[in-house]
Amino acid sequence: MAERVMRANRTPIQLAAMVFGVVFLLVGILGFIPGVTTDYDTMTFAGHHSGAMLLGIFEVSILHNIVHLLFGVAGLAMGRTISGAKAYLIGGGVIYAVLWIYGLLIDKDSAANFVPLNTADDWLHFVLAVAMIALGVLLPPRRRAAV
Repeated sequence: MAERVMRANRTPIQLAAMVFGVVFLLVGILGFIPGVTTDYDTMTFAGHHSGAMLLGIFEVSILHNIVHLLFGVAGLAMGRTISGAKAYLIGGGVIYAVLWIYGLLIDKDSAANFVPLNTADDWLHFVLAVAMIALGVLLPPRRRAAV
């Protein structure tokens, strides 16, 4: 009963932060599962030499998966408050915008590609940046009063 009351009291912005948190946790976990991550045996801790591909599309490494897990934990923790949820969505969106620009500018075969990133990662980061910032700005911080 208490869980249902807590869930009912969450605002749209808190729910959005928590949904992103769950998705990032799921992606971080899936990145460590052979089969879901192709060429799993080529995964490195970091760097552009990692040949592992989440869903056969997104280049991943141990570091990349850990970052997803940390973003997931942050979304769940910060989603507990309205101000935390807003900060997570907007701040996380800004981080993903920076990652998108970084991914566009670096040589994918250089040591600068330490996360590692490929073109699919770059454009996913763009979509995440836009979605997170938009939700953080546009979602109402409070529930609308019942009329």
